[in-house]
Amino acid sequence: MDPSQVVREGLIPLLPRLRRLARALTGQVDDADDLLQIVLERAMTRAAQWRPDAALDKWVFAIARNAWRDELRARGRSQRLFAGEEAGVMAADGNSGPAQKLELAAALVALPPDHREVVALVLVEGLSYSEAAELLQVPVGTVTSRLARARAALQSYLGNGT
Repeated sequence: MDPSQVVREGLIPLLPRLRRLARALTGQVDDADDLLQIVLERAMTRAAQWRPDAALDKWVFAIARNAWRDELRARGRSQRLFAGEEAGVMAADGNSGPAQKLELAAALVALPPDHREVVALVLVEGLSYSEAAELLQVPVGTVTSRLARARAALQSYLGNGT
């Protein structure tokens, strides 16, 4: 089977994970949808670059991370990532109420982008520290420290300083 066709067919089951990752990175529903569209477009146009011996999900996650970083650089950190006007709500624990989901979304958006990336990959997508480190092209210790700082910042923001 042609690698391009494998990528196109492999993207369909990855959509829920990609949407979760995009929402975790952007903190906005509209922004996440825009990022997801960019990621899917890039994955399909670059499908010939994917190697069958590489995990498709990690390859597409790298595309998502790079697209997100491109937008951050292009627009600056002080502006919203994309042009959407209304704030969205990130997916959170199904037992959380709307106010808790909004508070968590605000806390995640307040994190520095490099910390938000680690939270998205490790806590939202369930990648191991070593998988996240490989995807981010940083040492495992960097993932560990960023995650620890992100957790501390989230606890502080959410008032759970325990």
